[in-house]
Amino acid sequence: MANNFFSFKEFTIFQNKSAFKVGTDGVLLGATADVKGKKRILDIGAGTGLISIMLAQRCAAEIVAIEPDPESFQQTCENVNLCRWNERIKVLNTDLQSYQVDSEKFDLIITNPPYFTDSLKNPDPRKSLARHNDSLTTDEILEGVSNLLEDNGLFQLIMPYVEGNIFIAGAQKYGFYCNSIMKIRPLPTAEIRRLIMTFSRERLKVTERFLTIEHGRRHEFTEEYINLTKDFYLKF
Repeated sequence: MANNFFSFKEFTIFQNKSAFKVGTDGVLLGATADVKGKKRILDIGAGTGLISIMLAQRCAAEIVAIEPDPESFQQTCENVNLCRWNERIKVLNTDLQSYQVDSEKFDLIITNPPYFTDSLKNPDPRKSLARHNDSLTTDEILEGVSNLLEDNGLFQLIMPYVEGNIFIAGAQKYGFYCNSIMKIRPLPTAEIRRLIMTFSRERLKVTERFLTIEHGRRHEFTEEYINLTKDFYLKF
């Protein structure tokens, strides 16, 4: 059973109400997002607010976090209000399909989206919605990003390997091209499990990098993983 809270170096995430808890995917996305020079960031499906708060720690951008689940929305609000960057994070109880930008568009959009399509669903309907794409399909994500992203903006997300490659192919029909990809494996001998992908409207040569989380034994982390997350994890 997950703890009701997760303590980081500069903030704490309470997670007793949110449909999904703090996990490696969210931490990696928050730690690697390209925030340099960004002024307005949209976080789609905020969950606990983890990624929004991490980005607020890393840059001076104004951040909008949208979360459709009422209890997760309440949890995000609580976590944001407790962090010292709360004046720069606006939390809205809405889904991407309904959200309309209230001012200028975003120069970075980020999401840790639902990605399961045909697998067995969790009996908890809130957890099922958070991880199955019935409530937010690939086409709905890309259509929303197309409407909300500045012409020169970036769109970044994390997905499992197979689903990520399908997403890359589907993004092209909306005019988005994957220009950067981080391939993540848990161990040196393991297959690639996750992809962090960066899309823009400009077709460029794809740059690839690889990240291995652990050396081989559990909790023996690689230097690269430590360097990526040391500003956040207490253990580093």
